[in-house]
Amino acid sequence: MLKKTANLLMVSLLFSALACKDNGSAKITEEDMKTFESEAVATTPANNAATVTDAQSVQTTKPVDGKYPKIQFNKLEHDFGTIKSGEKVETEFIVKNIGEADLVILDAVGSCGCTVPNPPKEPIKPGASAPIKVSFDSTNKSGQQSKTVTLTTNTEIGKENFTIKANVLPKEGSGISK
Repeated sequence: MLKKTANLLMVSLLFSALACKDNGSAKITEEDMKTFESEAVATTPANNAATVTDAQSVQTTKPVDGKYPKIQFNKLEHDFGTIKSGEKVETEFIVKNIGEADLVILDAVGSCGCTVPNPPKEPIKPGASAPIKVSFDSTNKSGQQSKTVTLTTNTEIGKENFTIKANVLPKEGSGISK
């Protein structure tokens, strides 16, 4: 009898719990979503939003005359060789526009915050060249390092990549290990 009562009580509690269960997703209103979206847009840095919009429009818009710029690099990889942790080194990649339209570099991003590209701000005319300086900060790095720089451009492909490398030796007594 006690066992039946205990089972009946457990079943009753289970039904009560299920009947009172509140679906939290039903409480999110359309107004809440609009507020969230507007706050998300408001917290996005303006220059980042512009870059994304520009990059998307470049990739989805074909030129009316069918002429694109085309990038030719003087090198696709630079090896700094062996450096010590904490050293800041810099190199330069030369970009030549071998296409038929002005080349615009909309964005240049390193695969790590330690790699900072500095692309030209002005369009590169067909046949012209321009430097892209890239600096690498080896602070708190150790061992073989390989970093990629990605350019967002108005080429037919839309993305172009090149690489920097270095073998970083830890500073003596720094405690940094490979």
